[in-house]
Amino acid sequence: QVQLVESGGGLVQAGGSLRLSCAASGRTFSGYAMGWFRQAPGKEREFVAGINWSGGSTYYGDSVKGRFTISRDNVKNTVSLQLNSLKPEDTAVYYCARARGSGWSASPGYYDYWGQGTQVTVSS
Repeated sequence: QVQLVESGGGLVQAGGSLRLSCAASGRTFSGYAMGWFRQAPGKEREFVAGINWSGGSTYYGDSVKGRFTISRDNVKNTVSLQLNSLKPEDTAVYYCARARGSGWSASPGYYDYWGQGTQVTVSS
């Protein structure tokens, strides 16, 4: 079993920044890709960013490319998401998830463990 706990969400003005963290415990962390997703009220869960097992390959959703950065620390068993130049449309609950394999994917079905989510609210 894997437990994922997100932190770092909050209320920020447009143009501001936040840093989300996800701490993993339980079974192996370093051999698996990790991802960040978000879900706004009334909308489907959206892929935000993914990172492969080593951290050497990353991928971003089009809406966040150039503004968000994903990273991981396989010693501390954490994955982080730096959110810059935030916009009101970035408001959502953000979830981290562990992939079923070592490579990332934008498909939620590829991820088998999920955190409880952390709320990010961006005011205009």
